[in-house]
Amino acid sequence: MKRLHFIVLLSLLFSLLSFSQSAIIRGVILDENNNPINDVNIKASTGEGTASNENGFYELKIPFGVEVTIVFTHINHKRIEAKFNLKNGQELEYNPVLNIEIEQIATVVISTNTRQSIDGVVSITPKTLRTIKGAQPGVENILKTLPGVNISNELSTQYSVRGGNFDENLVYVNEIEVYRPFLIRSGNQEGLSFVNTDLVQNVDFSAGGFQAKYGDKLSSVLDITYRNPVSFGIRTDLSLLGGSVAAEAVSKDGKFSGIAGVRYRDNSLILNNLETEGNVEPVFADAQTYLTYRFSSKFHLNFLGNISLNKYNFQPENRQTNFGTLEEPVALLVFYDGQEKDQYQTYFGAFKANYFVSDDLTLKLIASAYHTTEQEYFDILAQYRLGEVNTNIGDENLGEVEFSEGIGSQLTHARNDLDAFIVNAEHRGDYKIDDESTVEWSVKYTHEDIRDRLVEWEVIDSAGFSIRPPNFSSPNLQPIAPFSGPLTAFENIRALNKVQIDRLQAFGQYSKRTNWGENEVFYNVGVRAHSWTVNGEGIKGSSQTVVSPRAQFAIKPDWDKDMLFRVAGGLYYQPPFYRELRDSSGVVQPNVKAQKSFHIVLGNEYSFKIWDRPFKLVTEAYYKGLSDVNPYTLENVRIRYRAKNNAKAYAYGLDMRLNGEFVPGTESWFSFGYLKTEENIDNRGYIARPTDQRLKFGALFQDYVPNMPDLKMYLNLVYNTGVPGGSPSYADPYDFQIRLRDYRRADLGISFQVVNPEKTYNSKWKKAFRELSIGFEIYNMFNNQNSITNTWVRDVYTKRQFAIPNYLTPRVFNLRLSARF
Repeated sequence: MKRLHFIVLLSLLFSLLSFSQSAIIRGVILDENNNPINDVNIKASTGEGTASNENGFYELKIPFGVEVTIVFTHINHKRIEAKFNLKNGQELEYNPVLNIEIEQIATVVISTNTRQSIDGVVSITPKTLRTIKGAQPGVENILKTLPGVNISNELSTQYSVRGGNFDENLVYVNEIEVYRPFLIRSGNQEGLSFVNTDLVQNVDFSAGGFQAKYGDKLSSVLDITYRNPVSFGIRTDLSLLGGSVAAEAVSKDGKFSGIAGVRYRDNSLILNNLETEGNVEPVFADAQTYLTYRFSSKFHLNFLGNISLNKYNFQPENRQTNFGTLEEPVALLVFYDGQEKDQYQTYFGAFKANYFVSDDLTLKLIASAYHTTEQEYFDILAQYRLGEVNTNIGDENLGEVEFSEGIGSQLTHARNDLDAFIVNAEHRGDYKIDDESTVEWSVKYTHEDIRDRLVEWEVIDSAGFSIRPPNFSSPNLQPIAPFSGPLTAFENIRALNKVQIDRLQAFGQYSKRTNWGENEVFYNVGVRAHSWTVNGEGIKGSSQTVVSPRAQFAIKPDWDKDMLFRVAGGLYYQPPFYRELRDSSGVVQPNVKAQKSFHIVLGNEYSFKIWDRPFKLVTEAYYKGLSDVNPYTLENVRIRYRAKNNAKAYAYGLDMRLNGEFVPGTESWFSFGYLKTEENIDNRGYIARPTDQRLKFGALFQDYVPNMPDLKMYLNLVYNTGVPGGSPSYADPYDFQIRLRDYRRADLGISFQVVNPEKTYNSKWKKAFRELSIGFEIYNMFNNQNSITNTWVRDVYTKRQFAIPNYLTPRVFNLRLSARF
């Protein structure tokens, strides 16, 4: 019945059709590189006028039955004039391409007077996303170079921001919230990022202090816009790790447009270079589409769809990890038997109806459904030896374990299944009071239906003795008295959960841009409300409500120097999602409260010129005071919550980013971040949180050969100080504050543009392409040994536990071919 109600709701979208009898011209204004241009002044000879928005889109009503001349002007581009004579009610799509004013290398326009600067968000161009690929291509590969963003696992697309965890980040595509799989426990199992860079038109990212129109999360917002095509085109990308194909088209009358992409990825090239040897089959594929139909100038209907199929099969064979010091080298030798089979299938669909009541009022209705079925099955026996390593140079047994300090085995078993179905229905609207003031609002209903079976156990044998959990009730008095208690697994988790969560959310916000004397001022005030109810089999229902006020203020002084100052803050709540309700034993705790955080962000942006080229320095200082914190442990990328609000925490830091044209015509940046975040569990004192990464340096540098500009290079650098390495099962985290080694990584990519879209060619085969490039990439260029977690192994003789690092990928080479038709 719930699915039937959802279908009925979607059918109601079509009842909003409205038809106009006005002559209308609309389109998207692009530059020579097919990038949208905002703030283009559009003026008709009959007096009508408008300007293009940040997506390059414009719409202009003109008189019918007469010849009208329309002029498109922009400060950095040549003007265009076009004449039109439309009939009554006719709608025409016109997509002009504006050339730069003079012959020169394209410049990077940097200013503090943009919407992104005022809102405190970072914008990333689609060209940068498609150029900088990396071991895990996508938006996340660029985010890791930004200050405040931590990605210390190149196999994962998950990231933490300013001391938060992976579950504290919002992701939107064309105002539609998207979701991620639940059961992922390691980067090896992860598939593709939801965001398909071949479909992207614009990327905005906020690391904190965001507006009320965004949802209830504690850390960040990634706001993606997929583009509406203006012509037919095909783009393809092939490499040793997989490939992608995207196609876009628009109908002759301009009413229908669509873009679709298919991606395939096989990480065998990377995973076969890890320390654990074996047979691995990591296959990930997805298909996405974004369609638009313009029934009239008043009513547009969009559809966003995604199907993702991920399979990860692994049969480990052996592993050797050397660690310790030069004086006392130690090695862990492991021999495996068994296998792991994981599968994740997700289906996502969303309709979005836009009804343009007038030039000032827009009403939207969004309905979406997300369905995921996930399974995680494994039975793996690991037999290990822990011992001293032969360090005698010249010895035929150099590097081998000579004396074993610990011998044991570990058998792990899992049969985990999850089925989640999430539906959303939302109304959004915005009303432009005048050219400087806007009101936005939304009401959203969400239903989450989750069925989860969790079966995990682990048996540990050390030197022939089964290790029982420390809380085992039967005492072992051997050799005085024989032990008659049952054999018990070291860890045993069994749970069957059927949970339904209903949510009702709403927000309202007011934005205004004005002048304060000679200074430009922008402010935004808003409030969110979120009410939710948890029900399920064997669960006593629980309902809670939170209210979240937020505000932003920015001022651009009338100074000779181009500077902008910004302050943002408010109360941010994170109502628990299913994973936050499930404790470490798999039991759902419905009374878990929303985590609460008070944010304050102070920012400054300074735009200037060096070498007669534009640069911008962005600085932000922030503080978060958190209460009702739900403590968690982090194992690789798997988060296990305690499902208790028994902690408080804080985070503060400083982020700086300098970007600009270090090389003419290219954008590069260097970033620095300082963070300190600690938590106090049960009033025992403050300790570092799992994401306490103190220092971060990142850089994205692009260059080309001056005499051969088609030969290009990018360098992606990241340095992160180590985060806490976790603790063994049943251990007190207050006793284990060991940090992982610092994360250091450099990725290099070199490409040659065989066909440059800005050039003309006489060769027939080159004319078949709009763009063609070939190149190669070196991941982890300096072959640094980075670790993501620790494996804890006990020495039966000394009763010590060793923290053995789990290393990430070594140096890997990749080839790439990209083309656009």
